[in-house]
Amino acid sequence: MKLPLIPVSCFSLMTALLAFLASPLNLRAEQQWVVYEGKTGPGLGRHIVLIAGDEEYRSEEALPMLGQILAKHHGFKCTVLFSINPEDGTIDPNNQTNIPGMHLLPTADLVVLFTRFRELPDKDMRYFDEYLKSGKPIIGLRTATHAFNYTRNKNSPYAKYSFRYNGQDWKGGFGKEVFGETWVSHHGSHRHESTRGVINEKQWRHPILKGVKDLWGPTDVYGINKLPEDAKVLVYGQVLTGMKSDDPPVEGKKNDPMMPIAWTRSYPVAPGRTSRVFCSTFCSSIDLKCEDLRRLLVNACYWAVKLERKIPKKANVDFVSPYEPRFYGNNNFVKGVKPSDLAWKE
Repeated sequence: MKLPLIPVSCFSLMTALLAFLASPLNLRAEQQWVVYEGKTGPGLGRHIVLIAGDEEYRSEEALPMLGQILAKHHGFKCTVLFSINPEDGTIDPNNQTNIPGMHLLPTADLVVLFTRFRELPDKDMRYFDEYLKSGKPIIGLRTATHAFNYTRNKNSPYAKYSFRYNGQDWKGGFGKEVFGETWVSHHGSHRHESTRGVINEKQWRHPILKGVKDLWGPTDVYGINKLPEDAKVLVYGQVLTGMKSDDPPVEGKKNDPMMPIAWTRSYPVAPGRTSRVFCSTFCSSIDLKCEDLRRLLVNACYWAVKLERKIPKKANVDFVSPYEPRFYGNNNFVKGVKPSDLAWKE
């Protein structure tokens, strides 16, 4: 039996197609992000999308850990997106323009944002913009106050998201507009003065603070100029003299007054319609070794999706997988890790 001859042009096309299918650029969708499916708990049926992408505070470590806790112990479905190197499919926090999976945002009931200076393509940023306009809740962690920075495409319709945007409509950019503050300064001395969380006595009954008492982490306090009038400060950051939890507070004006490090507000998306917003500038991956800080974030997720009445008396925030976060620092991330390496192994 003779095989039919394949024209050279067709053979070349087939070769190119096979090469494309085998290339890193054609990574399967499930290899570009990770999903943790909750099976039981108050969060069952709610979808949280957690977006990691910062060069310094190890969001690529913090958010998978948080997603696992929310899924395993509380029933939420959690999808974690990462900054990805398109050449090899590895997690690369230094890549500021590629976070696959943004098209999943229409399915989200809550977005947890932990990015820094990202500049996503318009086709991806559109999903984030539409999510924000929908009135659904959003949580911002640490560098989310300066989550975006448009330097390459200043004519983008999303250039106003830049943390130093100076237009009258979104003066101060996304962080100022939505969370109430943009990047200001390191108020505590970076890598020298750690943070003790001090609960606002006026808000101690707030559901997000349920079961939260002991807050400490080695990341410094961020400076805050002024929050909106509708902001409710839950936790203040006391600057300590050193990097240990039992170091004394710094004396003088640095702690008088103390800066807010966790607050809520209502963001107006349209006349008569607001979205629930929670922001904490105190959440590098190393800080989240603190049990009560993890509890604060889990409680915030319940509150954001209007499940505050179901917040446990003391929410389970036990690690699901071993958690050994790296100390914060630029480029101090584990090289060669793919989202599939972080899949839930039960």
